Amino acid sequence: MSNKLDIIKQILGFSETSEGAFTSSIKELGPSTLVSKTKGDRVIWAIVIILTLMSLLVVYSSTGSLAYKYSKSTESFLFKQFAFIILGVLIIYFAHRVNYTVYSRIAVILFLVSIPLLIFTLIFGQNLNSASRWIKLPVINMTFQTSDLAKLALFMYLSRQLSRKQNVIKDFKKGFLPIIIPVGIICVLIAPANLSTAVLIAGTSILLMFIGRVNTKHILATIGIAMIPAILLITIAVGYYDKAEKKSKDLPSVLSVGRVPTWIGRIQTFIYSTKEDNNEKLYQINQAKIAIAKGGWFGQGPGNSQQRNFLPHSYSDFIFAIILEEYGLFGGSFIVFIYLLFLYRCIRLYQKCPFAFGAFLALALSFTLVIQAIANMGVNVNVFPNTGVTLPLVSMGGSSFLFTCLAIGIILSVARNVEIQEGKAVAAAVVASEQAAKEEKK
Repeated sequence: MSNKLDIIKQILGFSETSEGAFTSSIKELGPSTLVSKTKGDRVIWAIVIILTLMSLLVVYSSTGSLAYKYSKSTESFLFKQFAFIILGVLIIYFAHRVNYTVYSRIAVILFLVSIPLLIFTLIFGQNLNSASRWIKLPVINMTFQTSDLAKLALFMYLSRQLSRKQNVIKDFKKGFLPIIIPVGIICVLIAPANLSTAVLIAGTSILLMFIGRVNTKHILATIGIAMIPAILLITIAVGYYDKAEKKSKDLPSVLSVGRVPTWIGRIQTFIYSTKEDNNEKLYQINQAKIAIAKGGWFGQGPGNSQQRNFLPHSYSDFIFAIILEEYGLFGGSFIVFIYLLFLYRCIRLYQKCPFAFGAFLALALSFTLVIQAIANMGVNVNVFPNTGVTLPLVSMGGSSFLFTCLAIGIILSVARNVEIQEGKAVAAAVVASEQAAKEEKK
């Protein structure tokens, strides 16, 4: 009987140490071993491969202007992106080998660390376009966007709180406040430099709270309070726009602080711009529209984009427009389908996961990635105001790319645990059927 159980365990890919953080020693890892020990949802792994391959093609195609600016070859950016992809896949692999319960233990630490990091970034971070979003890491000389860490830490912490507070989740003091206060802190610290990211985090958190059975009245009250500054900002944008001159009026000094003029300008551009307008604020959107129009149904073909030479940030914020130009509406629709498939697989994972923390964690991280993708694509087709968010796993590599890989690795860690639990159930069923057969023989 024990020999049969050992065989079943080997087939299903788990051992006596599978409940720990790692199921095998790193010393044993080799090319073939890596593949054999890769667990979790195979569809999500396939999605990662498809999106990273698309990233290689489109980043290589769209970095011509960047190469010219820095007097480099486009191949150098291709190799850089390839290196980011290799590093990202390794992050996914090792993150998925960690038992997801470990992330519950470190969630509090990461959340507490992210708060002073965000404050430090606001005060001492690198300033670009009146926004302090980055800090430079010593030695490796790489810029690091602290909001990426804060976002990941918040959703890990939020998943932990939702799973632990289910018995008192309807109570305002014991259930709602311990959940909404961390969300408010992170959003308030991110908003001055990156309002769009703060809004996406807030929206994802509210959606997760709704699924986590938080009192609907409390959620609606939160939405109502959050809408007050949003309505105020829109009102100011409308009030300080000169329709006759088709430009913004001079803002008072109190409204000229930090990123406020940028927010007002983007709202005015989104509300009042028409296709006949041709000004600096509409330049990106107009170039993106030209790229989409040139793409048509089937696109210009890989590497044949013309607007990549005119569209700013075509390798990051507006990479979806380049995809539509080179691969057409069918290619763009395929990318949308891939993200929706990713969300579907994560929702299935949420339904199958036997433990609340893992279920909420997979759902929270999938929501934030898919909502970010929708926001990026919406900006590219002029459905949403310009936000500056990247397309997950497709835009050119950076700290955002690596944190996206870490989030996917955590999701696959949950999937791997579900796979192990299902394997144990199969093994138990085999043992039970053999015992039943023996009893019948007796």
